[in-house]
Amino acid sequence: MQLDQRSSDLLNELAANPGLNSKDLEVKYNLNRRQLKYSFDKINGWLKTKNLPCIERTRQGLFLIDPVVSSTLFGGETKEQQEDNVLSEKEREDILLLLLLGGPEELSLIHFTSALDVSKNTALNDLKKVQERLAPYDVTVTYSRRTGYELEGKEFAIRQVLLHTVARIMGHSGAKGRFLETTELHEEEITFFQEVIQDIEHSLQLKFTDEKMESMPYVLSLLLRRVSQGHCIDSFYIHYEEVMDTKEWKATEKILEGRAEVPVEERLFITLHLLTANVYWAQDLTEDAIPDLLTALEDMVRLFETYSCIHLHNKEQLLHRLMLHVKPAYYRVKYKLTDINEWELGISEEFQELHHLVKQSTGPLETLIGEPMPDNETTYITMLIGGWLTRQGDSIHSKTKALVVCPHGVSVSRLLFGELRDVFPELVFLDALSVRDFQKYELEYDVVFSPVFVQTKATLFLVSKMLDPDEKKRLRRQVMSELHGYTPEHLSVETMLDIVHKHAHVSDEDALQQELEKYVHRDSGSADADPAVQRKPQLYEMVTPERIRILPKAADWTGALQAAARPLVEEASITEEYVEAMLAQGQDDPYFILGNHVAIPHASPENGVQQMGMSLLKLEESVSFDDTHRAQFIFVIAAMDKHDHLQALRQIMKLSQNQSDIENLRNAATTDQIQTILQKYAF
Repeated sequence: MQLDQRSSDLLNELAANPGLNSKDLEVKYNLNRRQLKYSFDKINGWLKTKNLPCIERTRQGLFLIDPVVSSTLFGGETKEQQEDNVLSEKEREDILLLLLLGGPEELSLIHFTSALDVSKNTALNDLKKVQERLAPYDVTVTYSRRTGYELEGKEFAIRQVLLHTVARIMGHSGAKGRFLETTELHEEEITFFQEVIQDIEHSLQLKFTDEKMESMPYVLSLLLRRVSQGHCIDSFYIHYEEVMDTKEWKATEKILEGRAEVPVEERLFITLHLLTANVYWAQDLTEDAIPDLLTALEDMVRLFETYSCIHLHNKEQLLHRLMLHVKPAYYRVKYKLTDINEWELGISEEFQELHHLVKQSTGPLETLIGEPMPDNETTYITMLIGGWLTRQGDSIHSKTKALVVCPHGVSVSRLLFGELRDVFPELVFLDALSVRDFQKYELEYDVVFSPVFVQTKATLFLVSKMLDPDEKKRLRRQVMSELHGYTPEHLSVETMLDIVHKHAHVSDEDALQQELEKYVHRDSGSADADPAVQRKPQLYEMVTPERIRILPKAADWTGALQAAARPLVEEASITEEYVEAMLAQGQDDPYFILGNHVAIPHASPENGVQQMGMSLLKLEESVSFDDTHRAQFIFVIAAMDKHDHLQALRQIMKLSQNQSDIENLRNAATTDQIQTILQKYAF
């Protein structure tokens, strides 16, 4: 008899926390009274099969668990105790994976039932769950009479499974004994690798985390067993020069010492395993292997400070801590060795908004690595920064958090988001959302900016989709008055100077006064103040003559959009899939039309943007977009990120509001004439 997952979890929970009562367990595991009773009936039935005392429950809802139960099931690592340990469903799946990764070469169903102490039906059911777990890796379990059960797939993917399985098993109760028993590895070999890794720590002048020190001997033993069985990695997408120049590459000589010749790909993989191992201390973090990593981290921290409105103290120490984590994370993410299953740290409710802002700030790291940062990697960064904020007495919860809700399409939303963040640097702007996404938004926020009315309990400010300088000033006065009860005009710079003089020595009073004046009365209307649009391409630079088409008319909107996108397709800036995505989005988004028959169709970059670009179709006769809108000037936008195209977009929006220049566009007969009009909007 085996316990189901829920009963196993409850037994483990009660053994670890014997003071819990029925209500505690019902709340924690989301159970009703009947479900809890059913699970404990199963637990007691299982305990009887082991000749152990049953768990009793008092009238007050407390549980009485005999010490014999705890000591027998959870008290040590003798072989007899391991055999009695409760294996959950997930743990049984881990053991099956371990057998498939490093057990006998010809595995039968008897091996599985014996290792798990379950029936054939239970073992086969667990095997199905293993198949589901392997699916994201493109690895399958196959069976033949000649070779038995085995894993089939690319060896690199199987190695990913191996690394993640070992890490999970090391968290099992009695892991060491169970590992040796399942794989039939010799304890002497594990001890040998433990000593080798300690030598490597000394030569690399670092200390691996306890977790890695515990798991690495088992990983190395299994890796080398697979190599000896002929399961070798083919040439894979690793940059040899990036790894072979590291101290870790030289350290692999200690691991492979005295062994028959090992293929270079295997040595590279072992080097990669050392590079991806977490460390908690390192003597020297100035290694040249990733020369731009520190710069990327500095940029990430600056972005976080901007987005969170928090100044981080002792940044050099923080960057050192971040380097300790991010250096191995660089290799894990780049070579896809981060676990793609659900095994990852959760984020506490306290850090939800902080994690959101950290993820928004990781762009420099993602650019350096060439891959998006997975959640379980950014979680560690969030925990580091969160701990740092706690130490310096700061919290994201003390900041006013804002959302931008805009129904006018992705690009307009991002432009409005950037402009509002520039106008209100003291607010933490979490997201730019569509109305539908806003209705499902889960993070906490205090203020909403939107061009349309939305139902919200937060403070709502209605704004134009395009803010001119005067409106920015009016909006800032309104928001400051609503949130803080004052406007900048009510702040006296002279009074501030008097207060400063009372408590500090001022070496340059004129400079201080200028800075205070600039802050209190700053003009939020300057486009140059927006860091998101500084040094970004101008409209005329993106819409070059080669990207402009002039046609008499189009049969319909679909034909017009396809013709407008043709220059970008031909130069491979976008794919045909991106054109289809724009057509599909246009069915739900009437805000492609800005005004004066100017349209800005676009879609998400992942739908087929190869490189940033813009094209323009001018129709002599406008085409119908829907029942109420027509388009004559169609700017196709292909953006690679959230910022690079915003300056050009801002110029399109200004153009759409200038009746005189719209008329000049209508009369333009050549691409050069159109270019001359677009150049007028350059900053």
